[in-house]
Amino acid sequence: MAKFIPVDPFDIVIFGGTGDLSRRKLLPALFHRWLDGQIPKNSAIVGTARSDLDDKAYRAMAREACEKATGENWDDKEWTKFEKLIHYVSIDATSEKADWPALKSKLTMDGERACVFYLATAPSLYVDICNALGGEDLASSNTRVVLEKPIGTDLKSARKINDGVGAVFSERQVFRIDHYLGKETVQNLMVLRFGNILFEPLWSRNYIDHIQITVAEDLGLEGRADYYDRSGALRDMVQNHMLQLLCLTAMEPPNQLEDDDVRTEKIKVLNALMPIHGEAAKKQTVRGQYKAGMKGAEAVKGYADELSGEEKSNTETFVAIKAGIDNWRWAGVPFYLRTGKRMSHRHSDIVIQFKKTPHSLFGEGNDMANRLVIRLQPDEGVRLFVQIKEPGPGGLRVKSMPLNLSYAESFTVRYPDAYERLLMDVVRGNLSLFMRKEEVEAAWAWVDSLIEAWEQAGDAPEPYPAGSDGPLASAMLMDRDDRAWWEGL
Repeated sequence: MAKFIPVDPFDIVIFGGTGDLSRRKLLPALFHRWLDGQIPKNSAIVGTARSDLDDKAYRAMAREACEKATGENWDDKEWTKFEKLIHYVSIDATSEKADWPALKSKLTMDGERACVFYLATAPSLYVDICNALGGEDLASSNTRVVLEKPIGTDLKSARKINDGVGAVFSERQVFRIDHYLGKETVQNLMVLRFGNILFEPLWSRNYIDHIQITVAEDLGLEGRADYYDRSGALRDMVQNHMLQLLCLTAMEPPNQLEDDDVRTEKIKVLNALMPIHGEAAKKQTVRGQYKAGMKGAEAVKGYADELSGEEKSNTETFVAIKAGIDNWRWAGVPFYLRTGKRMSHRHSDIVIQFKKTPHSLFGEGNDMANRLVIRLQPDEGVRLFVQIKEPGPGGLRVKSMPLNLSYAESFTVRYPDAYERLLMDVVRGNLSLFMRKEEVEAAWAWVDSLIEAWEQAGDAPEPYPAGSDGPLASAMLMDRDDRAWWEGL
């Protein structure tokens, strides 16, 4: 059983402390780390927002959020101890009249202990908040600032944010968070590849036919209509989550697991991604938008009906992409990326499809290939499909069966979720699971070329029924290459 190592005492200030992210993820994550003994009792958690609350009211809000997240493991006695760490300051960080002295009074400010400023706000506020922190002498050498995605809406805006934040904080102080990188199975990618002689020699164009990365959601807009309609699936999911998964799957072995060694290898992958321009976008990409359909036995609205306005929207809720990496290891190996809302079921998978054996000994239909499936959600695990003889008389029949590693079955104790792990890494100053400035900008440069190709084509997204696996064109994208999407449950 893993031992949780306590971090040193710290202060954390959550801008947007009453928002959805704080209530669903950040406050429960901190409470879970307290329950496991990782957070010292002389640490401080300060929520800030424009809402007119006091400590008592904010603690009540935090308790409700943490009790919901903790479920049957709720502990009243531990909460009574933990809530003493929680404070609240009503502040508009972009106002000249902001009460910064009230915030400072909640912080230790001794120059030695870590002070984390978590910006759980709209990205348009990042630079203004950082400028205010710098102007109020809150940007010391032990300060860290956490930026949530999306960082910008294109390369130009991302550079503006990076440059503005970088004028106040050094690159070593900036933690650009993508919670997918905190998932156990995502981190296990490196161990699978570089810790097993079984896989690393095979991890190239010589033995791999193609790779699929799918992030499918069964939910619709869920109150995010204003944001999502300006963003779409490409900006919301591909530019960050999916390209990060692609980088970890395709990167070269780093010299060591220090933060910049890992991040440098990821940047090399992004720089080797082949741009998709003009006519190639029509052949290598699919855009979709869900229409009315079924979620199980429940009828659900289409995307257009969920929007508040009456104007027709061309925002995509589904994207499928055939991408290529122009380097020695991956030349000629297609990477198929797929993400969408209102899909048939929620799942995130990385599928490594190996090539077939050079010669089939067992007859037609018995020449199946090995497949490695890394499931990120909802049930984290790893399955390696190998070929075995199906028992019984009547000839030799080959069947593909999985060697199955289920995290839930193999590790029965509760381990930290992504936000819990990443928050503790911020306190420790460990940058390895966070994005570097160049990483964000390289990803946007690739996405921008695709957005430009779509705009030039002017095609509307292809409709697909809610509760399906996406547009027909997505299946055809694979079928043209004599391949198919992995839909295994």
